[in-house]
Amino acid sequence: MIGFMRAFVRIVDPINRKLGRITMYGIFVMMGILMWSSISKVAFMPSLWTLEVAQFAMVAYYMLGGPYAIQEGANVRMDLFYGEWSTRRKAWFDAFTVLFLIFYLGVLLYGAIESTAYSLEYGERSPTAWRPYIWPIKITMCVGIFLMLLQAISELFKDIATLKGKTL
Repeated sequence: MIGFMRAFVRIVDPINRKLGRITMYGIFVMMGILMWSSISKVAFMPSLWTLEVAQFAMVAYYMLGGPYAIQEGANVRMDLFYGEWSTRRKAWFDAFTVLFLIFYLGVLLYGAIESTAYSLEYGERSPTAWRPYIWPIKITMCVGIFLMLLQAISELFKDIATLKGKTL
């Protein structure tokens, strides 16, 4: 079983690390979009698309950066007690709590897939003046949630290995 877990971690972690490092530069994309929005409002006719594209870019930034945040332990944690615990106790606690995250992400992925299928089937569009299709961002959300789910499983495997006295 440890061999499977090691292989899983060695596949999932580098994918999420590379994607996360690339996604970090998405902040500059959002800054560029919002800067264009400000310039276009002052200098000439305001653009209809800038606000929604910035929102879509933020969703992509958040969803595709999520797995990397999980991997780096950048999530919010109550450190009042946790910081003083031993590595083994932290692994027990993390292994227990990541099960809730895996369940939540599984339910979220199910709903996201259903919503994306609806969006693709009916050609769902945003109700704004620009009216872009919604399915590209919903697909991005599905990919991000799926990668977060894989990363959460990877973290569970790392915690199990720590509890067994092994490293992955």
